[in-house]
Amino acid sequence: MTTAKNLNLFLSGIIVIIAGVVYGGHPAYVMPELLGFEVVDLELKNMLRAVMGIYMGVGLFWILGSFKANLWYAATLCNMLFMGGISFGRIVSTAIDGVSPLFTPALFLELLFFGWGLYNLKKYKELD
Repeated sequence: MTTAKNLNLFLSGIIVIIAGVVYGGHPAYVMPELLGFEVVDLELKNMLRAVMGIYMGVGLFWILGSFKANLWYAATLCNMLFMGGISFGRIVSTAIDGVSPLFTPALFLELLFFGWGLYNLKKYKELD
């Protein structure tokens, strides 16, 4: 598991699971403190906890892919698409809404993990 090939999946899996817990663990407390908006509606709480579930599910898949060779390719492809997609959304938001001091570092990390995943897919191919 200690190779750079697997480290991408392991690190991004841990980070995404933590982000999911932050978003959905206790949104009525965390969101006003972190992002400055109140979460009182049941529907918003449900949505944030659903995002938490997505993040935890894909994060766990990536961690499993870092340990199980038969999952590595699918997990890396999933990771690259997730990181590329979320980066794209943040770039669109930056262009339309302006620079977010809170999420710009996340954008750079997401682009790093996207590039690292792309590199790994090209270098290691399927089931090396």
